[in-house]
Amino acid sequence: MLTSDLETSRRPWPLPALADLPVPLLPLQPVLYRIVRRVARLHPELFDRLGPHQRTDFVIDLTDLPLALHLRPNPRALLLRAVRKDRLPPHRAHIAGDVFTLLRLLDADVDGDAIFFSRELVISGDTEAVVTLRNALDDVEGSIAEDVAKMFGAPGRFALSQLRGLADTNDHNDGMTE
Repeated sequence: MLTSDLETSRRPWPLPALADLPVPLLPLQPVLYRIVRRVARLHPELFDRLGPHQRTDFVIDLTDLPLALHLRPNPRALLLRAVRKDRLPPHRAHIAGDVFTLLRLLDADVDGDAIFFSRELVISGDTEAVVTLRNALDDVEGSIAEDVAKMFGAPGRFALSQLRGLADTNDHNDGMTE
């Protein structure tokens, strides 16, 4: 499987084997739908930049969590939902990476090419669609992660701050071991 290198290379979470814990997906679905609707409202240019790839089904494999995300960025029929890794929907593009890497992409805090070539991010399928998505994210003014955190008020901003702190700690620790 494409994600095996990522899964075995490192687990950035402070708790061991978080990716193996069962997660109920049903409660996540309305939250994810609300998130994708807010992003579409705040950043319609993101979806315009995708052109024909608005109809592409992307699977975003969160390698350090027990779920994946199914994204179809069609503004007329937005879809962002959590799916089980053993039940991935039909898709044309597959992106795999840990939560911290994907957060840094949403924050426009990392060069997408650099994380691809360092194998922090693994893509397969329609690479043109993935590159178009990445370029569209790069062109967003501000941080999508911050926009999402603001949806949840002070707890959302606190959670994002904590995730960023963990990501920084993980990056620092990786640099010391290499």
